[in-house]
Amino acid sequence: MRERTSNKEHKGNFKENKTANTTGFVVTQEAELMKFLIEQMPNKSRNNIKSFLRDKQILVEGQVVTQFNHILKTGEKVEVRKTKAAPEQKYRGLTIIFEDKDLIIIEKQEGMLSIATLHEKNQTAYSILSAHVKKQDPGNRIFVVHRLDRETSGLMMFAKSEKIQKLLQESWTATIMERTYLAVIEGTPEEKEGTITSYLQESKALVVYSSPNPNHGQYAVTHYDTLKQNQNFTLLKVNLETGRKNQIRVHMKDLGHSIVGDSKYGATVDPIGRLGLHAWVLSFTHPVSREKLHFETAIPKKFLSLF
Repeated sequence: MRERTSNKEHKGNFKENKTANTTGFVVTQEAELMKFLIEQMPNKSRNNIKSFLRDKQILVEGQVVTQFNHILKTGEKVEVRKTKAAPEQKYRGLTIIFEDKDLIIIEKQEGMLSIATLHEKNQTAYSILSAHVKKQDPGNRIFVVHRLDRETSGLMMFAKSEKIQKLLQESWTATIMERTYLAVIEGTPEEKEGTITSYLQESKALVVYSSPNPNHGQYAVTHYDTLKQNQNFTLLKVNLETGRKNQIRVHMKDLGHSIVGDSKYGATVDPIGRLGLHAWVLSFTHPVSREKLHFETAIPKKFLSLF
């Protein structure tokens, strides 16, 4: 998980940027993190800086770093948060990794519904977060911004007001800078990277399928790149240009290499006991503060076990 802002101003032999909550620097030559911070913050003691590291207030290239001897490379951005990182809150099936007065970002586990269905109304991400915000104020509510399939794990965003939900949904393309998924697929694609486009339509049986006809469905674009590969499976990094229902699952089937465990869309094997799809990275501009936020989860161990 990580969070970052940009650094644009110059000061001395390093670049510095100050916001309400962070001070940022750009590294001009390779150095150890502790030495660099002491040089840039002469008014802070070594113990002060150690406490910043311990409390996850130091970020390098948007990633929290706690090791004092981390080696910085030229051009990297270092940020110092003025406040401690909020502790993650865990519930059965999800973890809250970021929350402010407008938004909640969670990591959802596979098997949990995003919202209620006819058969399950209580144990959903929506119901858990609704109860969470009502603990703070009984009048509080939660609003869905986007969804993940039940068997897909990873990052999701919820709004804490209808106004914020509308802001995000109306400016989704401009607001979202990156939505990256990890997909474990059967076999090895002929091309290690590529783009899949089609028009997606849902049948009465609730199965989504592709059509080349623009009159038959919504336009969908999926970009993929190979991260790991062996004779049986491939781990792909997948970026969405559009966010249609079941888009990645259908496009991997179109590619001829269904996502493992996805029998609905043509998979023949289930080597990890779950759908091989995970919402890995979510990067966006905050709808109110305009701060650039970037969140990244760990690659599921079950995915890596195949390689």
